Amino acid sequence: MAGRGRSRRRSEQPALPASHRPCQGSASASRRCGGQGAPLPFPCLPLSRGGRAAMASYTKAAQQWATFARAWYLLDAKMQPPGKIAAAAVMRLEGKHKPIYHALSDCGDHVVIINTRHIAFSGNKWEQKVYSSHTGYPGGFKQVTATQLHLKDPTAIVKLTVYRMLPKNLQRRTMMQRLHLFPEDVIPEDIEKNLLQEIPQPRAVPKRLDEYTPEEIAAFPKIWTP
Repeated sequence: MAGRGRSRRRSEQPALPASHRPCQGSASASRRCGGQGAPLPFPCLPLSRGGRAAMASYTKAAQQWATFARAWYLLDAKMQPPGKIAAAAVMRLEGKHKPIYHALSDCGDHVVIINTRHIAFSGNKWEQKVYSSHTGYPGGFKQVTATQLHLKDPTAIVKLTVYRMLPKNLQRRTMMQRLHLFPEDVIPEDIEKNLLQEIPQPRAVPKRLDEYTPEEIAAFPKIWTP
């Protein structure tokens, strides 16, 4: 009785769909599908002349190129905190804004930051924030304030902030090579022609009084009228 039950259960198995049935073609197709008629959980694709599976459509070529290509982004650092600027730049340098991102793959883009001379710190950080370094020799410890470092190199603060925010691995130097810093809004022509999109500034910049038009000043509500 036990043997009859097993044979009955085997006979009651549902039939495989056409895409899951064993290959009935040539010997090469049979080997490709796993041997002597072994069913696979996916349909067998026809092979191209080079021996690889043929693409279903050629319309994805432009989409794949746009996904895997390295784009160039522009970021204006005028009146922006260095930390906010670095957070926006690091996401593009690592490629976290792409659906193909992986921690072990180098799929980041180029980031061009302009106006690094005109960054802004909150409070009294220009005098309180200290940057330390050591030459490696005895007595080689040095400390400079943010003001001193910024006067010496207008791009140093933004560069250090981005460098310290990137992951601490061997890819950090490669990502830093895709970071382009400029103290003013003047960009070389070979870089400017590659720019694809401008990243919005993380913080809204308030307008100065001399930047308002006479019509805006006249329309501004007054608390007291003589």
